[in-house]
Amino acid sequence: MAKKSRTKARDRATDEGGIGPREPCPCGSGKRYKACHGSAGGAYVARPFAGLAAERDLVALREFVPSATAPLTVGDRTVLLGSLLPMGAPAMVRDSGEVWLGLQVRHAFGDPSRDLGAVLDKALATEEPGVVGLVDPPGPGPRLQDLVADVPLDVSVHDGFEWWLGDVPERDDDLAEALEQANGAVSPTTRLTSVEAAYWVDAGPQEHLRWVLPHDEPGLLDALARLHAAGEDSVGDGSRLVGMFRANGLVVPVWDLLPGTGAEALEEHASAFDRRLTDALADSSELTAEERAARSGLSNRQVTLR
Repeated sequence: MAKKSRTKARDRATDEGGIGPREPCPCGSGKRYKACHGSAGGAYVARPFAGLAAERDLVALREFVPSATAPLTVGDRTVLLGSLLPMGAPAMVRDSGEVWLGLQVRHAFGDPSRDLGAVLDKALATEEPGVVGLVDPPGPGPRLQDLVADVPLDVSVHDGFEWWLGDVPERDDDLAEALEQANGAVSPTTRLTSVEAAYWVDAGPQEHLRWVLPHDEPGLLDALARLHAAGEDSVGDGSRLVGMFRANGLVVPVWDLLPGTGAEALEEHASAFDRRLTDALADSSELTAEERAARSGLSNRQVTLR
């Protein structure tokens, strides 16, 4: 009995974050920690981009924006950050010498910011054009926060991936086919301008608003519950808060929108909702029974994108 108790205690206790090897990996893969990030030789970092002014947009581009770019300032150089690079490359050195860094890459080494920092460091030191990536865990070294200028992202959302051809003089059949296939998977997406890190997306039969928020989850759930109980969680006529998902340590609420809403119609409504949310976050009173019921329902409505 004592031996079994010690084994269970060892499974629960770890040096980093209290994640036991037999517990589910916090990344959401469904695997045990020891078979996922716990096997990569590095600690799992739940909020890898914390501290960066661009954190919320980095999460959006990494998780659900299909095609977007933004310039990154790294010392005296400018790097093109892309949501997804050709062939899913972690980074590329182009024929022009320009460095591209891809966000939608799953290295599974535990800390996406360290992974990106290692890839970026490697690409900046590479002179020959080609793909740059990681085969082994990167080990200690600079994270993205240590390398890039700490400023908000100037995001450009694209209808497709024609930007991949920036320095390609001619398209052959293979390139044209790959581009057509990639473009076919792009859902029309627009970043709102009235608020930060909110993206309208046309997912075919349904339009959505996906909004990356910076607030701690418990307080945010309380605030959203207050707004829902008061009938004030709308972002436009016919909109409905359907749930949320978690990504890189942040919460992303999702609204269903009426077909034909479009992004422009959301701007004023989103700005007004942001003000209501700020007020609700400042309310420290106990939740009412109705608000507690709304909170429970919201926390159980997890949206799956993949």
